[in-house]
Amino acid sequence: MTSRAGRRSSTVVVATAAALVLLPVLAVGIGVVTAGAAPWGRVADSGWVSLLGTTLALLALVLLGATALGAGLAWLTTAYRFPGRRALQWMLVLPMAVPAYILGLVWSSLLSFPGPVQTSWRAVLGDDAPFPPVRTLPVAAAVLVLTLYPYVYLLARVAFRSQAATPYGAARTLGLRPLQAARRVVLPLARPSLAAGALLVALETLSDFATVQYFGVDTLSVGIYKVWRGQFDRPAATVLALLVLLLALLLLGGERWLRRGARFSPTVHDTTPMPAVRLSGGRGWAATAACSGVLLLSVGIPVVTLVSWSTTTPLLGTGGSFDAGFLAAAANSVLLATQVAVVVVAVSLLLVHAARVDGRRRIALGVQATVSGYAVPAPVLAIGALLVLAAVAWVLDALGLPGGAGLVTGSVAALVVVYAARFLALGYTTTEARLAGVSPSLTSAALSLGASPRRVLSGVHLPLARSGLAVAGVLVAVDALKELPIVLLLRPFGFDTLAVRVWQLAADSRYEMAGLPALAIVAVAMIPVVLLFRGDDDVELVDDAVDVLPALEDPDHDVGLVGVAR
Repeated sequence: MTSRAGRRSSTVVVATAAALVLLPVLAVGIGVVTAGAAPWGRVADSGWVSLLGTTLALLALVLLGATALGAGLAWLTTAYRFPGRRALQWMLVLPMAVPAYILGLVWSSLLSFPGPVQTSWRAVLGDDAPFPPVRTLPVAAAVLVLTLYPYVYLLARVAFRSQAATPYGAARTLGLRPLQAARRVVLPLARPSLAAGALLVALETLSDFATVQYFGVDTLSVGIYKVWRGQFDRPAATVLALLVLLLALLLLGGERWLRRGARFSPTVHDTTPMPAVRLSGGRGWAATAACSGVLLLSVGIPVVTLVSWSTTTPLLGTGGSFDAGFLAAAANSVLLATQVAVVVVAVSLLLVHAARVDGRRRIALGVQATVSGYAVPAPVLAIGALLVLAAVAWVLDALGLPGGAGLVTGSVAALVVVYAARFLALGYTTTEARLAGVSPSLTSAALSLGASPRRVLSGVHLPLARSGLAVAGVLVAVDALKELPIVLLLRPFGFDTLAVRVWQLAADSRYEMAGLPALAIVAVAMIPVVLLFRGDDDVELVDDAVDVLPALEDPDHDVGLVGVAR
């Protein structure tokens, strides 16, 4: 039994962590209510209907593209054998290491009028040969699809591999061709996994505002940044943030509706996987070419381009001195990522510990609220955090205490807190997955023998979760390194990270100068992807991968993003 002091400690830990996520969200709602009707008029004048329509169109295109591409590649690498399949099945996850704003930067440069693609086009077809427009919504959606499809690919592959051979074999016996059996039997059974992957894609798309700007597409998230940074209109930006939040809630509701009634317990226990059909001759090489083509567009060409840019703009600046801007941005990125990783790992361990030693429903609900931070779009979280900081600053000023102005103008501490709220889901899921194989009876036995919750934490949970905490720290640090919307809105004056430097140089059309910081981000982001997703054994390819996807589970059900993955 957990003591009263232990229960009180669990409540404090979970409530504090949940407040990190819920307070910014509540602040957005309160800010809209207290601002009155005037901001709505200014938002209407700025064309919010057009922004909403563009956002919905972008979501539709990216969802369709990423779901089709991710599920198609998952089926291809699961149901068929072809040359290079063993390596390609894990390499198809590599686009997760290339942030969308870097992929958009590369392709907007390559496809621009002075870029190599149009230059070659005119050299072959003549100077007057028309070229399809580049700064369009479909092109922006295609770039997002190339970097986001791995979310669907991973979960769909798990669903396909976990399905028993019996239903698929029965469909084939009844005369259905492989694709017909996949459409009528396999895809319906994989619907919850596809919905979960599509939800992650939609949330990432909703948070993006850098990639789409490269292609001249204005979404609600772009409107938030322009209104906040360009017009300094806090109430109007809050209204736009509320619209983005409502869209996110609709997406969450849609995902739950799509997997309604899903059940994962088969009536007959059958663990036989579906047999993979060998593709020979031209069909096999066509499958290899399809997978390789996706990797070439999403990883190969972008990385080669960044390397080329980096070699033309070396680290040494004018006069032989080091590029102080790059080094300062790199140092700031490392500092911020390290601090965020430490905070998230510590809080994640405490949350997992609290959930295991205290089985009350309020604790489960508090943990659920905490890990829902990943579902809050980054611009909304940043705007809400700014409103909370402004309220704290007002209270400090009213009490005559110093420090209020610094909160509003930005601080590294505020960045760390908001980053922690954003990435707590990732840290918690990774840590909890490591302890999932440990029987709860071990914790109960330690408590029944008189060990205090603190002793259980230091003597049982911490040693067992050590490897999971290390993985969580690496994943959180890399995601913090790549994060752009939050740092752009909350950073102190003069505090540039590698992501901010890429954004600033791209905004000035100095693409080659952006090559080195962008390449540094991609190189660091490749490390956990390669370590986690490389497949020494075909069956175990994605077992660890799916356990570290962010959790958005419903405490009343046994399915969710993590439930689907497992």
